[in-house]
Amino acid sequence: MKKYIWGIFYGILLTAFTGYVLLDTFVIAKVYQTVPQEPENANIADTAVLHEPVSEQQDPLPDTAEYSYIDDNISVSVTEYETSGTAVYAADIRLSSAEYLKTAFADDSYGRNITAKTSEIAEEKGAILAINGDYYGAREKGYVLRNGVIYRDSASKNQEDLVIYSDDSFGIIEEKSVSADELLSDGAVQILSFGPALIKDGQISVSENDEVGKAKASNPRTAIGIIDDLHYVFVVSDGRTEESEGLSLYELAEFMQSLGVQTAYNLDGGGSSAMYFNGEIINNPTTNGRSIKERSVSDIVYIGY
Repeated sequence: MKKYIWGIFYGILLTAFTGYVLLDTFVIAKVYQTVPQEPENANIADTAVLHEPVSEQQDPLPDTAEYSYIDDNISVSVTEYETSGTAVYAADIRLSSAEYLKTAFADDSYGRNITAKTSEIAEEKGAILAINGDYYGAREKGYVLRNGVIYRDSASKNQEDLVIYSDDSFGIIEEKSVSADELLSDGAVQILSFGPALIKDGQISVSENDEVGKAKASNPRTAIGIIDDLHYVFVVSDGRTEESEGLSLYELAEFMQSLGVQTAYNLDGGGSSAMYFNGEIINNPTTNGRSIKERSVSDIVYIGY
Protein backbone atom coordinates (compact mmCIF):
# COMPACT_ATOMS: atom_id res chain seq x y z
CA MET A 1 0.00 0.00 0.00
CA LYS A 2 2.85 2.37 0.90
CA LYS A 3 4.55 1.61 -2.42
CA TYR A 4 1.30 2.43 -4.20
CA ILE A 5 0.94 5.76 -2.36
CA TRP A 6 4.57 6.66 -3.02
CA GLY A 7 4.08 5.81 -6.68
CA ILE A 8 1.13 8.19 -6.91
CA PHE A 9 3.04 10.88 -5.03
CA TYR A 10 6.07 10.47 -7.30
CA GLY A 11 3.85 10.64 -10.37
CA ILE A 12 2.25 13.87 -9.16
CA LEU A 13 5.67 15.41 -8.46
CA LEU A 14 6.99 14.35 -11.86
CA THR A 15 3.95 15.76 -13.63
CA ALA A 16 4.19 19.03 -11.71
CA PHE A 17 7.90 19.37 -12.44
CA THR A 18 7.41 18.64 -16.15
CA GLY A 19 4.58 21.16 -16.29
CA TYR A 20 6.74 23.79 -14.61
CA VAL A 21 9.63 23.20 -17.02
CA LEU A 22 7.30 23.58 -20.00
CA LEU A 23 5.75 26.75 -18.57
CA ASP A 24 9.17 28.16 -17.73
CA THR A 25 10.45 27.43 -21.23
CA PHE A 26 7.49 28.51 -23.33
CA VAL A 27 5.10 30.64 -21.25
CA ILE A 28 6.51 32.38 -18.17
CA ALA A 29 7.93 35.77 -19.14
CA LYS A 30 11.34 36.64 -17.70
CA VAL A 31 12.87 40.07 -18.15
CA TYR A 32 16.67 39.90 -18.15
CA GLN A 33 17.32 43.51 -19.13
CA THR A 34 15.30 46.55 -20.06
CA VAL A 35 16.24 48.67 -23.04
CA PRO A 36 18.08 51.90 -22.20
CA GLN A 37 16.08 54.86 -23.44
CA GLU A 38 17.75 57.09 -26.01
CA PRO A 39 17.77 60.83 -25.38
CA GLU A 40 15.36 62.62 -27.69
CA ASN A 41 16.84 63.15 -31.16
CA ALA A 42 19.96 61.18 -30.24
CA ASN A 43 21.77 59.22 -32.96
CA ILE A 44 22.31 55.48 -32.66
CA ALA A 45 26.03 56.02 -33.01
CA ASP A 46 28.26 59.05 -33.04
CA THR A 47 29.71 57.81 -36.33
CA ALA A 48 26.39 57.84 -38.21
CA VAL A 49 26.97 59.21 -41.70
CA LEU A 50 24.68 62.00 -42.86
CA HIS A 51 23.86 62.38 -46.55
CA GLU A 52 21.78 64.76 -48.57
CA PRO A 53 18.03 64.79 -47.84
CA VAL A 54 16.30 61.87 -49.52
CA SER A 55 13.84 64.21 -51.17
CA GLU A 56 16.75 65.63 -53.19
CA GLN A 57 18.18 62.28 -54.25
CA GLN A 58 17.76 61.03 -57.78
CA ASP A 59 15.89 57.88 -58.88
CA PRO A 60 12.29 58.64 -57.81
CA LEU A 61 10.01 56.07 -56.21
CA PRO A 62 8.59 53.41 -58.56
CA ASP A 63 5.39 54.39 -60.38
CA THR A 64 3.95 50.99 -59.42
CA ALA A 65 4.09 51.74 -55.70
CA GLU A 66 0.85 51.13 -53.86
CA TYR A 67 2.04 52.79 -50.67
CA SER A 68 4.62 55.53 -50.17
CA TYR A 69 6.01 57.87 -47.54
CA ILE A 70 8.60 60.62 -47.90
CA ASP A 71 10.14 63.37 -45.79
CA ASP A 72 13.60 64.99 -45.67
CA ASN A 73 15.23 61.92 -44.10
CA ILE A 74 13.16 58.89 -45.02
CA SER A 75 11.44 57.65 -48.16
CA VAL A 76 9.59 54.37 -48.35
CA SER A 77 7.82 52.84 -51.32
CA VAL A 78 5.98 49.55 -50.83
CA THR A 79 5.03 47.54 -53.91
CA GLU A 80 3.10 44.28 -54.09
CA TYR A 81 4.42 41.72 -56.55
CA GLU A 82 3.34 38.22 -57.51
CA THR A 83 5.98 35.56 -58.02
CA SER A 84 5.86 31.76 -57.82
CA GLY A 85 2.12 31.95 -57.10
CA THR A 86 2.78 34.12 -54.06
CA ALA A 87 2.04 37.69 -53.02
CA VAL A 88 5.29 39.45 -52.11
CA TYR A 89 5.55 42.89 -50.51
CA ALA A 90 8.79 44.81 -51.09
CA ALA A 91 9.58 48.08 -49.33
CA ASP A 92 12.17 50.21 -51.11
CA ILE A 93 13.82 52.41 -48.46
CA ARG A 94 16.12 55.41 -48.82
CA LEU A 95 17.53 57.19 -45.77
CA SER A 96 19.64 60.28 -45.16
CA SER A 97 21.33 58.50 -42.22
CA ALA A 98 21.70 54.94 -40.96
CA GLU A 99 20.31 56.06 -37.61
CA TYR A 100 16.75 55.68 -38.94
CA LEU A 101 17.17 51.90 -39.41
CA LYS A 102 16.40 50.53 -35.94
CA THR A 103 15.30 47.48 -33.98
CA ALA A 104 13.04 47.08 -30.97
CA PHE A 105 12.12 44.42 -28.41
CA ALA A 106 8.59 43.59 -27.31
CA ASP A 107 7.79 45.59 -24.17
CA ASP A 108 11.21 47.26 -24.48
CA SER A 109 12.62 44.25 -22.64
CA TYR A 110 15.20 41.58 -23.44
CA GLY A 111 14.25 38.23 -21.93
CA ARG A 112 12.42 34.96 -22.33
CA ASN A 113 8.82 34.61 -23.54
CA ILE A 114 8.38 38.37 -23.89
CA THR A 115 6.39 38.84 -27.07
CA ALA A 116 3.99 41.19 -28.81
CA LYS A 117 2.59 41.55 -32.30
CA THR A 118 4.76 43.31 -34.86
CA SER A 119 2.10 46.01 -35.22
CA GLU A 120 1.98 46.58 -31.45
CA ILE A 121 5.75 47.02 -31.12
CA ALA A 122 5.79 49.23 -34.22
CA GLU A 123 3.00 51.46 -32.92
CA GLU A 124 4.75 51.79 -29.56
CA LYS A 125 7.89 53.00 -31.35
CA GLY A 126 6.08 55.25 -33.79
CA ALA A 127 7.54 53.26 -36.68
CA ILE A 128 6.85 54.27 -40.26
CA LEU A 129 7.69 50.80 -41.56
CA ALA A 130 8.41 47.59 -39.66
CA ILE A 131 8.94 43.86 -40.18
CA ASN A 132 9.35 41.04 -37.70
CA GLY A 133 12.91 40.38 -36.60
CA ASP A 134 14.88 37.22 -35.78
CA TYR A 135 12.75 36.05 -32.80
CA TYR A 136 15.84 35.85 -30.59
CA GLY A 137 13.63 34.64 -27.71
CA ALA A 138 13.10 31.25 -29.34
CA ARG A 139 16.80 30.37 -28.89
CA GLU A 140 19.22 30.17 -25.98
CA LYS A 141 22.29 31.09 -28.05
CA GLY A 142 23.13 33.43 -30.89
CA TYR A 143 24.32 37.02 -30.72
CA VAL A 144 21.82 39.70 -29.78
CA LEU A 145 23.15 43.22 -30.38
CA ARG A 146 20.52 45.89 -30.84
CA ASN A 147 20.89 49.63 -31.32
CA GLY A 148 24.52 49.43 -30.19
CA VAL A 149 23.93 47.36 -27.02
CA ILE A 150 25.01 43.72 -26.55
CA TYR A 151 22.34 41.63 -24.81
CA ARG A 152 23.65 38.14 -25.60
CA ASP A 153 27.18 37.22 -26.62
CA SER A 154 27.01 33.40 -26.61
CA ALA A 155 27.96 32.09 -30.04
CA SER A 156 26.01 29.33 -31.78
CA LYS A 157 27.80 26.73 -33.88
CA ASN A 158 27.50 27.23 -37.66
CA GLN A 159 25.37 30.33 -37.12
CA GLU A 160 25.49 32.93 -39.88
CA ASP A 161 24.52 36.45 -38.81
CA LEU A 162 23.72 39.75 -40.46
CA VAL A 163 25.69 42.67 -39.04
CA ILE A 164 24.48 46.21 -39.68
CA TYR A 165 27.20 48.81 -39.11
CA SER A 166 26.96 52.47 -38.15
CA ASP A 167 28.30 53.52 -41.57
CA ASP A 168 25.15 51.90 -43.09
CA SER A 169 26.96 48.83 -44.52
CA PHE A 170 25.85 45.20 -44.16
CA GLY A 171 28.11 42.26 -43.39
CA ILE A 172 27.65 38.50 -43.09
CA ILE A 173 29.67 36.75 -40.37
CA GLU A 174 29.88 33.34 -38.67
CA GLU A 175 29.55 33.67 -34.93
CA LYS A 176 32.39 31.25 -34.11
CA SER A 177 34.82 33.36 -36.15
CA VAL A 178 34.36 36.68 -34.32
CA SER A 179 33.03 37.79 -30.93
CA ALA A 180 30.14 40.16 -30.35
CA ASP A 181 32.53 42.55 -28.55
CA GLU A 182 34.83 42.64 -31.59
CA LEU A 183 31.90 43.39 -33.88
CA LEU A 184 30.73 46.18 -31.60
CA SER A 185 34.25 47.64 -31.62
CA ASP A 186 34.20 47.50 -35.42
CA GLY A 187 31.08 49.67 -35.50
CA ALA A 188 28.28 47.09 -35.40
CA VAL A 189 24.92 48.59 -34.41
CA GLN A 190 22.62 45.60 -35.03
CA ILE A 191 23.25 41.85 -35.19
CA LEU A 192 20.40 39.66 -36.45
CA SER A 193 20.84 35.96 -35.79
CA PHE A 194 18.55 33.77 -37.89
CA GLY A 195 19.61 33.22 -41.49
CA PRO A 196 20.83 32.01 -43.76
CA ALA A 197 22.33 34.75 -45.89
CA LEU A 198 20.48 34.83 -49.21
CA ILE A 199 22.78 37.04 -51.27
CA LYS A 200 26.46 37.92 -50.82
CA ASP A 201 28.20 40.41 -53.11
CA GLY A 202 25.20 40.38 -55.43
CA GLN A 203 25.28 36.58 -55.87
CA ILE A 204 22.74 34.07 -54.53
CA SER A 205 24.34 32.18 -51.64
CA VAL A 206 21.70 29.47 -51.03
CA SER A 207 20.96 26.39 -53.12
CA GLU A 208 17.57 25.23 -54.33
CA ASN A 209 17.56 22.62 -51.55
CA ASP A 210 18.48 24.88 -48.61
CA GLU A 211 15.88 25.32 -45.89
CA VAL A 212 15.54 26.60 -42.32
CA GLY A 213 15.46 23.65 -39.93
CA LYS A 214 12.54 21.36 -40.77
CA ALA A 215 10.45 24.02 -42.47
CA LYS A 216 8.59 23.24 -45.67
CA ALA A 217 9.99 24.42 -48.99
CA SER A 218 7.25 27.03 -49.50
CA ASN A 219 6.57 29.39 -46.62
CA PRO A 220 5.75 32.94 -45.66
CA ARG A 221 9.13 34.70 -45.53
CA THR A 222 10.74 37.85 -44.19
CA ALA A 223 14.06 39.25 -45.43
CA ILE A 224 16.17 42.39 -45.34
CA GLY A 225 18.68 43.59 -47.92
CA ILE A 226 20.86 46.48 -49.01
CA ILE A 227 21.12 47.78 -52.59
CA ASP A 228 23.52 50.69 -52.18
CA ASP A 229 24.53 53.33 -49.65
CA LEU A 230 21.55 54.04 -47.40
CA HIS A 231 19.30 52.19 -49.85
CA TYR A 232 17.58 49.17 -48.28
CA VAL A 233 14.84 46.66 -48.99
CA PHE A 234 12.44 44.93 -46.58
CA VAL A 235 10.60 41.96 -48.13
CA VAL A 236 7.72 39.89 -46.77
CA SER A 237 5.91 37.13 -48.66
CA ASP A 238 2.58 35.54 -47.86
CA GLY A 239 2.17 31.77 -47.87
CA ARG A 240 0.27 28.66 -46.73
CA THR A 241 -2.99 29.83 -48.32
CA GLU A 242 -4.86 29.08 -51.53
CA GLU A 243 -4.05 32.58 -52.78
CA SER A 244 -0.33 32.43 -51.91
CA GLU A 245 1.69 29.24 -51.82
CA GLY A 246 4.80 30.77 -50.26
CA LEU A 247 8.45 30.89 -51.30
CA SER A 248 11.47 28.65 -50.89
CA LEU A 249 14.69 30.27 -49.69
CA TYR A 250 16.06 30.08 -53.22
CA GLU A 251 12.94 31.73 -54.69
CA LEU A 252 13.22 34.47 -52.07
CA ALA A 253 16.90 34.97 -52.95
CA GLU A 254 16.03 35.15 -56.67
CA PHE A 255 13.42 37.80 -55.95
CA MET A 256 15.81 39.85 -53.82
CA GLN A 257 18.46 39.63 -56.53
CA SER A 258 15.96 40.91 -59.11
CA LEU A 259 15.65 44.08 -57.01
CA GLY A 260 19.38 44.71 -57.26
CA VAL A 261 20.16 43.68 -53.69
CA GLN A 262 23.87 43.19 -52.92
CA THR A 263 23.50 41.59 -49.48
CA ALA A 264 20.29 39.88 -48.32
CA TYR A 265 19.46 37.97 -45.15
CA ASN A 266 16.59 35.71 -44.17
CA LEU A 267 14.73 36.55 -40.96
CA ASP A 268 12.14 34.58 -38.98
CA GLY A 269 9.31 33.45 -41.26
CA GLY A 270 6.18 31.34 -41.22
CA GLY A 271 3.49 32.74 -38.98
CA SER A 272 5.86 35.48 -37.80
CA SER A 273 6.15 37.14 -41.22
CA ALA A 274 4.49 40.55 -41.06
CA MET A 275 4.96 43.96 -42.66
CA TYR A 276 3.60 47.08 -40.97
CA PHE A 277 3.37 50.36 -42.86
CA ASN A 278 1.73 53.67 -41.95
CA GLY A 279 -0.34 52.20 -39.14
CA GLU A 280 -1.43 48.82 -40.49
CA ILE A 281 -0.30 45.32 -41.39
CA ILE A 282 -0.33 45.17 -45.19
CA ASN A 283 0.38 41.47 -45.82
CA ASN A 284 -1.63 38.42 -44.73
CA PRO A 285 0.21 36.73 -41.85
CA THR A 286 -0.87 33.19 -41.02
CA THR A 287 0.50 30.24 -39.11
CA ASN A 288 -1.57 27.44 -40.63
CA GLY A 289 -3.52 29.06 -43.47
CA ARG A 290 -6.86 28.67 -41.71
CA SER A 291 -6.89 32.18 -40.24
CA ILE A 292 -5.17 35.46 -41.07
CA LYS A 293 -3.70 36.96 -37.92
CA GLU A 294 -0.41 38.16 -36.52
CA ARG A 295 1.80 35.98 -34.39
CA SER A 296 3.39 37.61 -31.37
CA VAL A 297 7.17 37.91 -31.75
CA SER A 298 10.06 39.03 -29.59
CA ASP A 299 11.43 41.82 -31.80
CA ILE A 300 11.13 43.92 -34.94
CA VAL A 301 13.29 45.78 -37.44
CA TYR A 302 11.88 49.17 -38.29
CA ILE A 303 12.30 52.54 -39.97
CA GLY A 304 11.53 55.57 -37.89
CA TYR A 305 12.70 58.36 -35.58
